[in-house]
Amino acid sequence: MTRTTRRRPVRLAVMLAAVSAVAAGAAVALASGAEAGTTLGASAAEKGRYFGTAVAAGKLSNSQYTTILDREFNMITPENEMKWDATEPTQGQFRYTSADQIVSHAQAHGQRMRGHALLWYQQEPGWAQSMSGSALRSAMMNHVSTVAAHYKGKIYAWDVVNEAFADGGGGGRRDSNLQRSTGVYNMVKDFKARGVPIDCVGFQSHLGGLPPSDYQANLQRFADLGVEVQITELDISGSNQATAYANVVKACLAVSRCAGITVWGIRDSDSWRTGENPLLFDSNGNKKAAYTSTLNALNGPGSTVSTPPVSTPPVSSPPPVSTSPSTPGTGTGNGCTATVSLNQWNGGFVATVRVTAGSAAINGWTVGLTLPSGATITGIWNANRSGDSGAVRFTNVSYNGSVGAGQYTEFGFQATGSATGLTPSCS
Repeated sequence: MTRTTRRRPVRLAVMLAAVSAVAAGAAVALASGAEAGTTLGASAAEKGRYFGTAVAAGKLSNSQYTTILDREFNMITPENEMKWDATEPTQGQFRYTSADQIVSHAQAHGQRMRGHALLWYQQEPGWAQSMSGSALRSAMMNHVSTVAAHYKGKIYAWDVVNEAFADGGGGGRRDSNLQRSTGVYNMVKDFKARGVPIDCVGFQSHLGGLPPSDYQANLQRFADLGVEVQITELDISGSNQATAYANVVKACLAVSRCAGITVWGIRDSDSWRTGENPLLFDSNGNKKAAYTSTLNALNGPGSTVSTPPVSTPPVSSPPPVSTSPSTPGTGTGNGCTATVSLNQWNGGFVATVRVTAGSAAINGWTVGLTLPSGATITGIWNANRSGDSGAVRFTNVSYNGSVGAGQYTEFGFQATGSATGLTPSCS
């Protein structure tokens, strides 16, 4: 339900709380002697934990992808297929085809499912974006109860509210129509004191190097409030990647309430952080040094959880990190307008682009912008793109092309270099 960033320009130690729903099989099955210690999932299971990954339905037809998935991981989180705009694109009309495909794969291969995510500010369907008050609350509750009921008995835990807190260190709630402030830790402490149901806090952990020095202590202080903690969207770039992955695993194993770890993708080519190679397998499906250090850490010392958690975690998508947002440019085109907000640091930036329909609904959109000299896109979410530098063209993906009159959808990208003078056009 929240996140805070701690260092470098990718979402670090991002925390979000989630409330678990009815889970199918709360206990982690222990690995058989033949498998113990030889795969990520089996090694985690020996200590009563899970080791999972984010999965895209469109990649389940790739044999290399599914071979690694079914060999290594015992928990699955859908990347986008269970989000609000994907499951209820029109109010009251629900669509589960892609999400059901992932659930069916998990059931057929003995993997558990994490539901991700019932409510998230970035992939809110257009019809809900102008709602407020009782109408919005009613729509939210109907969505949550309907989707959760559809998957009753099939989901280990739900990410109910994802990233309710703003980026940066301020601890304030995110400014969206879902929640218009208190810090995450104080909020969870208050919820527990008042009996508000909250079962888990998830740390997204999109890192650009070693985890912060207080990473384990942060896991522990939330666990001490009586909630489980999970590492829910882990990926790590940088030259010390192998050590960083091992340190994150060791931190989780040292906290008895840390239920498990989910990496955000399988191969580097599957990552939203294009060009940063932040995952455990290279683009050809080969195990990297980070895989070996992770497996060794899982097989090392650590507390054992006999009955693991029933809870949470990104996104899949990458929100910003440092400075306050600004709006450098607005472009109006044929029936739509595009605006850009930025979070910048020395050497890079994250841009969030909002595409707003005019007086009539649109079915498909294209956004063009020219990056300054030296700027290069390294990751993208919620859009397709043509080009990484210079003149770049973005188009909608399958779930966000239809935008109602006066409504909007958003996509984003991360890049190196400067964001000076970004002015989008929309058609």
